[in-house]
Amino acid sequence: MVRLSAVIITRNEEREIADCLDSLAFCDERIVLDCGSADRTVALARSHGALVYHLDWQGFGRQKDAALSLATGEWVLSIDADERATRDLADAISAAIHDTNHAAFRMPRLATFLGQEIRTSGWWPDHVVRLVRRGAGRFNHAAIHEQIEVNGTIGAIDTPLLHHAVRDLDQVTQKIDRYSRLGADHMAASGREVGFFSGPLHALGAFMRMYVLKRGFMDGRNGFLIAMIAAHNTFYRYMKVWTERRRDG
Repeated sequence: MVRLSAVIITRNEEREIADCLDSLAFCDERIVLDCGSADRTVALARSHGALVYHLDWQGFGRQKDAALSLATGEWVLSIDADERATRDLADAISAAIHDTNHAAFRMPRLATFLGQEIRTSGWWPDHVVRLVRRGAGRFNHAAIHEQIEVNGTIGAIDTPLLHHAVRDLDQVTQKIDRYSRLGADHMAASGREVGFFSGPLHALGAFMRMYVLKRGFMDGRNGFLIAMIAAHNTFYRYMKVWTERRRDG
């Protein structure tokens, strides 16, 4: 029998972890790698049947790669705490792991924003490689936008993985600060030139790209909010680099 492991990295995910683990009940093994939650994440994970390990934060890529290494199943599903495997996806994954032709599988990810499914703004279908044969792939060590690098062919699963991207606007301010910080660090390390007007100009470009070119306007007010969030994230990413270089220079 082919065994399937699921791995999740966490930090303060008490709001999400129980439902996430319950959606993974079809897996033979569920592993949570926590980096120091101060809430009930660890207790909830254990009470819902997960094996829980601790590793201080290493960055998204390194953390997820470490979680992969803990799995013992022949196949490993890497999933975030705010994602869910539906029954249809569980069936599709259970069938896919008996495929001997591929080393990994990609699947579309369907995101929700304030409870609404979003199929514009560049959010859909957002194909991600999340199912990999153990030993056939590993996450790169990128601090942001990490991906599984696969040694072998990649098949396709058509059933979407659900992603509860934003449940309320309080999450947005936290995400903007966190992701703009990571993006700024990456930009600063690259040595890219950043001027005072880089922030507002790129922010305007991000808004127009998501709201107009990627048809965010078709999702109404939520499409507008998504484009504004992208603009704010872009603005702060550039301005953090500019202000820090100005201070240090």
